[in-house]
Amino acid sequence: MRRIALYLLLLLPAYVSAIEADYRIDPATSQATFQVRVLWLENVDGHFTQVIGDVVPGPRPDSWVVDATIAVNSVAMSSTHLREWVLARPFFDAGHHPVIHFVSDPIAQAQLDQGGTLTGYLTLRGVTAPIQFTVQPSHCESPVAVPCQILLSGRVHRSTFGMNSDRLALSDSVDLNLSITLQPESR
Repeated sequence: MRRIALYLLLLLPAYVSAIEADYRIDPATSQATFQVRVLWLENVDGHFTQVIGDVVPGPRPDSWVVDATIAVNSVAMSSTHLREWVLARPFFDAGHHPVIHFVSDPIAQAQLDQGGTLTGYLTLRGVTAPIQFTVQPSHCESPVAVPCQILLSGRVHRSTFGMNSDRLALSDSVDLNLSITLQPESR
């Protein structure tokens, strides 16, 4: 009897981590936006309508890892001409690089609740580089039973990802913001 009790105690951590919740990024209500300054006078804005992925428990208790993918072809712009321009080789090069991918370092639940910093790696145009986002405070119930929105804001440099064209007309700095709605994942 003692052996069975010891065996069950050894299995308890595996059981607890197996029942921890996973969340998916709801593609219908999540989006990524970007803004770049043109000719130091005005901004050009765009947004991606297809953001998918998961938020799964991290390696530490009460931590999470975000894994998000953005379909480059889902970009929406104020004009067809601008959309074609950002999809072309000098900018996103959607023909060769159809997705943008982000994987976060583990983030503590407290940083999601109170706001903080989310670090990780962004892959854009086949180049992976570190990125840092500011996380707005989100008061999501834990576990998330209803949709929960997480707002992230960050900045990337075009040159880091090989977008070196139009240097005189376009700022190297691009604001990147994500609005992610989480839904409980049933697996």
